[in-house]
Amino acid sequence: MTASAPPPVGRAARLRLRRTLHVATRGAQLLDRQLHLLRAELAELRRAEAAARDEWEARVREARTWLLRGLLISGEDALRTASRVPPAHVTVAWEDSLGVRRPGRTAGYPGVTDASDAAPRNTALAHAGTSYRAAVEAAARYGTASTAARLVEARLRDTTVRVRALHRLRIPRLQQNLTAIELALEQSEHEDALRRRWAARRTRPAAGG
Repeated sequence: MTASAPPPVGRAARLRLRRTLHVATRGAQLLDRQLHLLRAELAELRRAEAAARDEWEARVREARTWLLRGLLISGEDALRTASRVPPAHVTVAWEDSLGVRRPGRTAGYPGVTDASDAAPRNTALAHAGTSYRAAVEAAARYGTASTAARLVEARLRDTTVRVRALHRLRIPRLQQNLTAIELALEQSEHEDALRRRWAARRTRPAAGG
């Protein structure tokens, strides 16, 4: 491992380093603030994800209960007739929040049956169809919340790495280089002052000359 090159010496170099250190420090402050907001956002998204998962599981249990009742009343042949429903569609609106592009609101569009299709043979199967459509919409909300939480969590990890690099590496190195430049300039100015005093004594006329 080779040693790093010494920092350049001079007033211009000191000015550049001060500016760079200011930018790095300000950037770390902004990222610290973003970390705080991302943690709060992630906590909220995780709560929304848990609630959406509970709702989805509840909708599925409800739909299965109605389906079982319908099958007990009319048999499996009734299910084949009632299950001829076009697929549902779900749309997801994407949004940007705290620099993260993530899914937001969802809208579900259940499959529409044709007027000529046979109606469910009993009300339990009709309730089952309604419950399964609600379960699909709940699943979309759960998937959206889960994806949003993963994306924000990934940004949180990346931002944490950047903040640590600034606080532990970049800013201390800049401060060290700035200190070295300031010491070198102080030493150079001290030596210049000594040389000027020495030159002044040599050029001063001797007393009584």
